[in-house]
Amino acid sequence: MKWKGKRASTNVEDARGRRVVAGGAGAGMLLNLVGRTFGIKGILVLVVIGVILWQAGIVDPAQLLGGAGQTQTVDYQGTPEEEERFDFVTVILAYTEDVWQAEFARHNAQYQDPSLVVYKSQVSTACGMGQSQMGPFYCPGDRKVYIDLSFYDELEQAFDAPGDFAQAYVIAHEVGHHVQNLMGTSGEVHARQGQADYNEYSVRLELQADYYAGVWAHHNQQYLDVGDIEEAMRAANAIGDDAIQRKQQGKIMPHTFTHGTSEQRMRWFNKGYESGRIEGGDTFSMPYGQL
Repeated sequence: MKWKGKRASTNVEDARGRRVVAGGAGAGMLLNLVGRTFGIKGILVLVVIGVILWQAGIVDPAQLLGGAGQTQTVDYQGTPEEEERFDFVTVILAYTEDVWQAEFARHNAQYQDPSLVVYKSQVSTACGMGQSQMGPFYCPGDRKVYIDLSFYDELEQAFDAPGDFAQAYVIAHEVGHHVQNLMGTSGEVHARQGQADYNEYSVRLELQADYYAGVWAHHNQQYLDVGDIEEAMRAANAIGDDAIQRKQQGKIMPHTFTHGTSEQRMRWFNKGYESGRIEGGDTFSMPYGQL
């Protein structure tokens, strides 16, 4: 993929030097103080406030109680390979900004850029504590995409999906969730948590984000090299629910799917790539079995 020398986004936070220091003692001190001052009712009020703030996506209750600890910043310098990856994701984010600003403008709407936070091991977010084991993710509470660049090693080694465009696809998929957040789709799906069909709606949401990643790729064909689309398809194939369950558990359980099968993820990415238009990605109106 052609990216060197291209515009880098300014909406990138380098959080690799941030370290979260355990703060369990702070939680105990706060609860003890509230208990001695206001009694059990005061503690219950504090817990209720924490739950309300968490549900609103404003704050992690652990942070409210001090359980998430404090963040310290240290000097950080990655390896040359890691620094090149950092430069790469800043350009990919810029590519997504260009595409979605134009696509929203086509619909007489204004696109609000997300931020990309590059972190190491763990990071505090408006959606709670993020950890590298979670893989890249998007937090609607602060409108930020989070990634630990070591995930790209896992993508290549554990999922057998190497290549820079496979890495770009990961960013484009998470930015797709930002698009859904701006359009209100994410909120409607997350409101169904606890309902029997929530997993089905989660799959619909993820496949739509794959479609949006394909839309992004369609508008960046001038930067693609031969084989780039195959790299993205290989990544989509590797991270399908059925592929991951078969590898980790030796069997698949469709009722537990939250992201879609390998075939579905590849197909919806390809649909977006062929269409290049946001309105072609309706994964919610068709019967679930026809996705």
